[in-house]
Amino acid sequence: MAKQKVIYFCKNCGNESPRWIGKCPVCGEWNQYIEEKVIENKNKNVRKAHEKENTPFLLNEIETDSEIRIKTHIEEFDRVLGGGIVTGSVILLAGDPGIGKSTLMLQIAQKDFNKSILYITGEESLQQLKLRATRLGLNSNTTYFLAETELDSIDKVIEKIKPEIIIIDSIQTVYHSSFDNAPGSITQIKECTYRLMQVAKTKNVSVFIVGHITKDGLIAGPKILEHIVDTVLQFEGDNNYSYRILRSVKNRFGSTNEIGIFEMTSSGLTEVKNPSEIFLSQRQINSSGSTIVSTIEGSRPILIEVQALVTHTSYGIPQRSSTGFDHRRLAILLAVIEKRLGIKLGQYDVVTNIAGGVKVTEPAVDLGIISSVISSYKDVPINSKMVVIGEVGLSGEVRAVNFMEKRLQETKKLGFSKVIIPKNNIKESKNISDIEIIPVSTINECLSHLI
Repeated sequence: MAKQKVIYFCKNCGNESPRWIGKCPVCGEWNQYIEEKVIENKNKNVRKAHEKENTPFLLNEIETDSEIRIKTHIEEFDRVLGGGIVTGSVILLAGDPGIGKSTLMLQIAQKDFNKSILYITGEESLQQLKLRATRLGLNSNTTYFLAETELDSIDKVIEKIKPEIIIIDSIQTVYHSSFDNAPGSITQIKECTYRLMQVAKTKNVSVFIVGHITKDGLIAGPKILEHIVDTVLQFEGDNNYSYRILRSVKNRFGSTNEIGIFEMTSSGLTEVKNPSEIFLSQRQINSSGSTIVSTIEGSRPILIEVQALVTHTSYGIPQRSSTGFDHRRLAILLAVIEKRLGIKLGQYDVVTNIAGGVKVTEPAVDLGIISSVISSYKDVPINSKMVVIGEVGLSGEVRAVNFMEKRLQETKKLGFSKVIIPKNNIKESKNISDIEIIPVSTINECLSHLI
């Protein structure tokens, strides 16, 4: 007879509780717990976790393949993974529906890199998959395609063809028959992912799992899986723009926050080899409130445009808005401007934007944010050939940042003639020539060179 119990899951972080809780003790969000019935049918065949005896090994007894990583020959994708696919790893590709996850996986599956691939689709028929591949101009003789959603049936196919790479599109459609929960439920998602992880680790097979997320957070599956898988890739983008950003959120075998830039075209996703040129291509020259800054995404320096708009408020309380930049950090920088520069912004709305849809988290753009705000406030444009780099402290001091030499090399490569840097970074600029480097120690010094 089936045994039933009720478990509550947090929609935001996936925390599990035997009872409903108002505030999640893990993520701190309120009213996020949902009820889910877990029904395990004991009469059905369930897996035996210890059918095969496992033997421990000493470190020097463990054999590894000479080829640690598998190159997909998609440079932006390999960059985000840290150099390629690690054999035996489980990789979660999460993103909004329609962002291009299936297209990216299909393009990887069609790459000829001498590896047998099993592409499992639960959302399309094989005929639909064929039509989409034909539209994208893709063809491969090393990839097997399977339309299946039941996990035991998938296991049988894996045992039969023994692929080296497995792609599951998507995890919300796969289910295990031992549980009567619907596909896409938290119980099914967790159970199926654990099974796939066992396949990856025991058979030394690389597994890609595609997971959908919704903007209202109703499906918490991908969030829960972040703790299970080896690598989490977030596919970001706006349907109004053609550019897509692939970001490494978690990576046990490489650096996090590494990004890859793609452009969605009629023939699929194409790599953007020089994102700085893309992000700066549409900027307005000699316009106030615009500053070019250098940010590091993973190991890659990228030049981006920081925009600011300062206008008289129409309401009693001034509005503060930020896109692509932490609004709390913006509030701190505005307080520094009022205290250290004596510029009162209490009667002004302040809007900031990182052009191109990029999300910036590092403090090296602080000085650029302040420069753009002051430029818009005084309605004075900043030199279009100038780049501003530096973190700003509460005392108005400009602090040193990491990877200054990389930032300066990228600045020089794109043809900028001047760059403002923290005074404490001056030693890292000795090897950079043909560009004017201006060291500053305070925001007052910086603004004296800009406005």
